[in-house]
Parts: sequence; C-alpha cells; structure tokens
Amino acid sequence: MRIFCILDRPGIRGRNPTLIQPIREGARQAGSDVASWRLYALLFVVLAATAVISPMPFRGDASGHDFLFHLASWIDVAGQWREGVLYPRWAEWANWGFGEPRFVFYPPVSWTAGAALGSVLPWKMVPATLIWLTLIAAGMAMWKLARECLSGPQAAAAAVLYAVNPYHLVIVYYRSDFAELMAAALFPLLIWAALRVIRNGWREGWSDVPVLGAIFAAIWLANAPVGVIATYSLALIIAVGCVLRARLCPALTGATGMAAGFGLAAFYILPAAREQRWVQINLILSDEVRPARNFLFTHANDPEFVIFNWKVSAVALGLMLVTAIAAVFAAKKRRDLRELWWVLLALAAASALLMFPLTAVLWRGLPKLRFVQFPWRWLDILDLAFAFFVAAALSRCRTRSALWLVFAIILGGIGASGVAMAQDAWWDTEGAPVLTTAISSAQGYEGTDEYMPIGCDRSELPGNPDSTTRAADASATPATPVEQVDPGSGAVVPVKNAQVHIHQWSAERKVFNAESAVPVTLALRLLDYPAWGVRVDGKEAHVDPHPVTTQMLLPLPAGTHRVEINFRRTWDRTAGGAISAVTLVALLAFGGILRRRKTKDEVTPGGDA
Repeated sequence: MRIFCILDRPGIRGRNPTLIQPIREGARQAGSDVASWRLYALLFVVLAATAVISPMPFRGDASGHDFLFHLASWIDVAGQWREGVLYPRWAEWANWGFGEPRFVFYPPVSWTAGAALGSVLPWKMVPATLIWLTLIAAGMAMWKLARECLSGPQAAAAAVLYAVNPYHLVIVYYRSDFAELMAAALFPLLIWAALRVIRNGWREGWSDVPVLGAIFAAIWLANAPVGVIATYSLALIIAVGCVLRARLCPALTGATGMAAGFGLAAFYILPAAREQRWVQINLILSDEVRPARNFLFTHANDPEFVIFNWKVSAVALGLMLVTAIAAVFAAKKRRDLRELWWVLLALAAASALLMFPLTAVLWRGLPKLRFVQFPWRWLDILDLAFAFFVAAALSRCRTRSALWLVFAIILGGIGASGVAMAQDAWWDTEGAPVLTTAISSAQGYEGTDEYMPIGCDRSELPGNPDSTTRAADASATPATPVEQVDPGSGAVVPVKNAQVHIHQWSAERKVFNAESAVPVTLALRLLDYPAWGVRVDGKEAHVDPHPVTTQMLLPLPAGTHRVEINFRRTWDRTAGGAISAVTLVALLAFGGILRRRKTKDEVTPGGDA
C-alpha cells in the first residue's frame, strides 16, 4: 500500500510513532480479514460447484446441445498432441475421417483445457471436472470484483451467486457450451480491470492497460461470440467511465487495452477472419440460430426449439426481475459502490434490452453482433449484475444472521431451479466411450456445417451413415486413407489398379508411395482446403476436388510416385503469430517501464505520493 511507502521515506520515518503504529496495525488487521473471507468465499464456491456436478458421477454427463462437439474436439486434440502437433488447426477425425479446419475457427482455450484434462484423467471424468474448475474460477473472479466495494460476507455471497447463477446452470445442463462458460468466468475480471483503468486516471491508468488487454484477449480466445459481447460491453464500460469522470482519458487508455487484447489474440483472430472465405461460415447463421429467431419468448414451428427458448426466457425474465429489485435496494449505497454501481446498471439495462425484438435493428446493423447468434447470450452480463446487486442489497439486513438467512433463501431458489434442470436434462453415459472407439477405429465423427470447405456437401461423404455414395453397410467399415476413382462410373472404389504403401498418415502430414502400370486417379480421405500443399515426386501437384464432396482427387501418371501432403503455414497464421508476439513483448516492456517508474517515485524523498 502506498501509505507504507510514504511512512517509510527518509525524513518521515520515526515521526509521530503513536500515529504510525495504529495505522499499520489497522491495515494488518484489514488484510487478515480479507484473507480470511477469501478462504471462506473459496470454500463456499467449491461447495456450490460440487453441488452442481454432484449428479454426474451417478447419471453420466449432462449431454446438452454442444456436448459431443466439445468432447470430440478434446479427444482429437489430445491425439494430435501425441503426434507432435502442439497447436492443431485441422480436426483430423471430423467428417468421418475426412477432417475439417475446426481449430482454425474455434478458439483454443476450451479445446486445449479439455485435451489437457483428458491427457491425465479418464474421458468420462473430463466434462464434470472442467465444469467444476470453471465454476470455481468464475466465483473467485466475482469475489475479486465484489471485494472492491463490498464487505467480506457480501463479496462471498456475490461469488457464490455468480458461480451457480441460473444461466450457468442452463449452460451446464442444457447447452454444454464449455467454451462460453469459460469465457463467462472471466467477465468479472474484465470489469475489474476496466474500472481500474477508469479510476486511476491518466497517470496511473496506463499501468492497468496490460492486465486489461490480457483479460480481454483471454475472453476472445475462449469463445468468439462472447468475445463480441465483451467488446461491446467494454466499450459501454469505458463510455460510462468517461461520463462519470467528465473526461476522455478513460477512452484512450481503455481503447489501448482493447487494442492490446486484439493484438495478443491475433494468432487466432487473424487466420479465423481471413480463412472464412474458404469455408461455409454463413451457415453459422442458419435459420434456427439467427438472432431474429432467438429473442425471448419466440414462436416457431419446431416444438423442441420453442420449449428450450421458453425455458431460457423464463430464466432471463426471473433474472431481470430479481436484478431490478436488488438494484433498487442497493441504490442507497451507490456512493459507496462508486463507478461499479453505474457500470453494472448500464450493462444490465443494455443486456436486458438486447434480448427483445425491439432491438432487432441493432442486431442487423452493429458490426459482427449477429455472430452472437442468440440474444439470450447476453445473460452472461446480466447474471453478473444479478449476483453483485443481490449481494449489495444484503447490506440492508441489520444483522449477519438476517443476511445469511436471506442469502440462503435466494440460494435455495437457485438450487431448486438447478434440481429441476437436472431432472429435465439429457444424461449420457456412452458419449465418451463411443467417440473414443470411433476415433481409435478410424471411423471418425460427424463434422460441423459452418466449417465445411466451399462446395462441400458432407452428407454425401463416404462414411456418413446417410451417404448415398457407398453401400449401406459401409459406415461399419472405415474407409482406407487412399482409394481410387473408377474410370468408368466415376465412383470412389477401393484401389485395384495400383499399389499404395502408406508411410505416414497423421493430422497434418500424409506420405505414401503409389505404383500403377496405367494412369490412375486416387481419392484421398481428405477434404480439399487451400492450406493443404500436395507434392508428387518433390514437385507441386494439382488436385481436383470432388464436385459434390470436395474430396481430394489426385491424378497420377503410370509409374511409381511419392506423394507428400502437408498442412502449410499460411501467411495469415504467420502474421497473426508475429502480431501476438510483438504485442506481448511490447506489453511486457511497457509494464516493466511503468513498474520501474513507480518504484522510483515511491523511494525518492519528496516524490509524488
């Protein structure tokens, strides 16, 4: 604390000892209380997170909408690590072994964390473990934010309420969107860092820019739709800060932090942005996932779609009502809560409005906002305001017993909704064994529409149980890596006019020899994608994609040939990595300069306090 630096300066040390000692003892006691309540908060959050995952050891995994997508990604990445690919770009076993550029477009934090856990734990334990750790991280991030202006008990209450808020339960039991959950866990830290930039002014605020940039980048690297939400939320926070401070310096420091975050995440963002032209990315906004179809209490012809939407809508409406009531009760303490009260009020109001059709023009007009897909995703922001305002409103309780009673009642309501969701969820004990078997047997798994290369109809790929290009029982027998195009019918058939010897067939490198007495066209178990480079006998070779599936078709003249196929480093990947590296070095150097300057100011007699 700066007060100690002042008291210990030459010329001040030794003066007024009767004043200095009580100050130090009071500060020491305050620090002890903070540490004590931090441990209590951690204990409460751990217990709450454990309660959320408690059905999973007995009932299996809560298999929500995105469960198999994430589980397949984790298993695929873990397999590529064993092959020596440290940062995968191509999902080797997607589309029944034909692959897709999934890891170019899907942010790396969730699939890296899942693969890391799967490398040390049985796969059936990974989803519950990842949920448990993420909920704990979310709660302690909320503790960090709430402790800025709430007492220890209130901050602990905010931590628990945020960790197990109703929308987090929706993600856990209905959606299984692990990436969104991990990104949401970082939101309290984003607000905390942004407030530090606002409060510390022009001189001191710059020291918080690297932290703000790192947190902002981490959200983007966890989940892209939530990254869009974080971008607009940070812009709103900075705007509110400028109004409250009646100055523009927060806009400059905040914008610098945002730019630093984009720079740190450029190794992912730049390739994902540029290579969208190579895939059918617009399918990410297909009919059922367009914002216009996902406002609260929507109507549609699909009964299951409507039922889920109304469940989320009920959760959203409940959170809005409780947050509004709690904000009214907490309003009398807004002077103590300082900027945080106004920032959360603005965020809560904006997030609530964006869930209703009256904001449809914003969803159509604001850059990239439509890629959030679901307006109710703004609950990631609203549930943070809910947790904080409820905890702040608890200060109206005159005794600590009353505080804990009211908190227990609120938490009991959340627990009851969680029990109802758990009973309504789809539980799966076979997801992990089925996927691991499919990958180990080279059958692969279903791919993703929006990551299909341009022109690809993956429903017609060999290996798809519904494909018409193979016999009905072909899906039970995995295709070999290299087949042949029949010169008469044009159908893909097993190799019969050539001998093929596979030297290597891994995620990003394929090497084989082919020998044939006549010209032959080989059909590779691989989708055409511009990042693939094909060389035949050491020379660049032309590949003809299948007109329906974009499967690679490689014509070879008669004779013996060595074929090498490598997933090349495109210029956007190189540029993105360079931008991230330069940004990281610049932030470290910038932070080091500011720390040295701060230390010099603190130790120089007569320096600015």
